[in-house]
Amino acid sequence: MFKRILIANRGEIALRIIRACKDMGIETVAVYSEIDGDSAHVHMADKAICIGPATSKKSYLNIDNIISAALITKCEAIHPGYGFLSENSKLVEACQLNDIKFIGPSKEHMEKMGNKSEAKKTMIEAGVPVVPGSEGSTNKAEEAFEVAKAIGFPVIIKAVSGGGGRGMRIVHLEKEFIEKFNMAKTESATAFNDDAMYVEKFIEEPRHVEFQILADHHGNVIHLGERDCSIQRRNQKVLEEAPSAVIDENLRSKMGEMALRAAKSVNYTNAGTIEFLLDKYNNFYFIEMNTRIQVEHPVTEMVTGIDLIKEQIRISYGEKLSVTQKEILINGHAIECRINAEDPNEDFRPSPGEIEGYFPPGGYGVRMDSHIYSGYRIPPTYDSMIGKLIVWGKDRNEAIDRMRRALDEIAITGISTNIEFQKQIINNKNFQENKLDTSFIDKEFSNNKPTGMEVIEC
Repeated sequence: MFKRILIANRGEIALRIIRACKDMGIETVAVYSEIDGDSAHVHMADKAICIGPATSKKSYLNIDNIISAALITKCEAIHPGYGFLSENSKLVEACQLNDIKFIGPSKEHMEKMGNKSEAKKTMIEAGVPVVPGSEGSTNKAEEAFEVAKAIGFPVIIKAVSGGGGRGMRIVHLEKEFIEKFNMAKTESATAFNDDAMYVEKFIEEPRHVEFQILADHHGNVIHLGERDCSIQRRNQKVLEEAPSAVIDENLRSKMGEMALRAAKSVNYTNAGTIEFLLDKYNNFYFIEMNTRIQVEHPVTEMVTGIDLIKEQIRISYGEKLSVTQKEILINGHAIECRINAEDPNEDFRPSPGEIEGYFPPGGYGVRMDSHIYSGYRIPPTYDSMIGKLIVWGKDRNEAIDRMRRALDEIAITGISTNIEFQKQIINNKNFQENKLDTSFIDKEFSNNKPTGMEVIEC
């Protein structure tokens, strides 16, 4: 097994990886920017090395500095976590050139499945159902408009290199298309340095359901069931569940088979996520593959008992998967609430600053993945997520009750958070009755004033 791993990330995911490594007896090296010196992951790692200024481009996105840190500290492997360079094939290539294992897929897999239009083409060839849309990418609004008219409105415009809802627009009327296409293209060019776009049919009232897969270098590929990520705000996930409450064993088997087919079609290795849209008639369509560990991976761990980070590390070292498909059992129900440093009363504006007090929730079936502590100063430079609150219950109702209790128990003072907003979701009647889709937050909170909160604009 690896003796030392560098974690090319920060915050809660860096801490999560460090803990898995410690369980496995592996030494860890943390990297940090100049503004992140007091982050918990820096103190928890066996070694830590500063890789640049606060700006991500000069630190966490600086491949040369990260590779240098790994070489200086004699690390045998690099785990990228999620975000930052986790889906950057240039980091994978740099690792190969320096004889460092990249804990993730190959450069070729990342490039093939990370490009949305290329991934869609690959899935069509593999017989995996996809959302009707453009066959390739374009940066010309007029070309895209012709495709949109052929598909039929409403349509959704997406950036080929997009993620996190950026470079994405939904268009209901033909007269709005050109303007929204150009807006999305500009946003994509700014965020990803790529203005290539594609167009798909917009599926109304969909569920966002994703399947977690694991594949080793010995030909073994399994899925660990699904996660329902339909609770979203501006195309960003807010709350996730496993399993999905609308999927029975028959549908899970069909979707799982397609997820495995998708992974096998490109001989994929390591952890990955096959994402589908599920309509109200139980038709499902491939939308993309994430070639990294997901933010929401803990809900899968809670219902399967499988440590996904450990599996990633073992796969990269060359070991076989520790479980077979037949051994994967879904036990109970798990819910994750993303805890963000943001103010829901001010259009979810980020709320950096010093945490004056922090009391994490506990008790049976409760897990809090976070890097914060009393006195920690949240920098204004990075994503506003400061933790993930995950609960397990024997069924969905118990999980909801346990999440309600945990949200009441957690206390974070000194900054604004979205904890009260998460309470509003959990206490919402339609959420409790499983009457939801990806427009849930828009429908439930855009025009109403939730109890205990001021106006929320979603």
